[in-house]
Amino acid sequence: MELLFVALGGAILGLGARYAVPRRRFHGVVLVPAVGTGVAAVVWVALTWLGMPWDGGWIWVVSLVASAAAAVGVAYLVGRRREDDDARTFERLARFGLARG
Repeated sequence: MELLFVALGGAILGLGARYAVPRRRFHGVVLVPAVGTGVAAVVWVALTWLGMPWDGGWIWVVSLVASAAAAVGVAYLVGRRREDDDARTFERLARFGLARG
């Protein structure tokens, strides 16, 4: 049951990261929350396998901080990369007269 709650927390943090980080129009609506959810769940399971108690506070802190950091990182990197790639593609198409401004 706790895995469900930590995954939900990761999804909420990922959703917050999607709207907090600029360039959100360059990636999908679900990408960043999905990364937050996945990282939270994987970190939680890894920490339980390593022997951390599921009812302790640190497992929650580590899982949710890792989730938020991964979501913010993905949102920033994907947004920047896609914006640069779109600009390069536009310039290449504009040279051939195929781009519509």
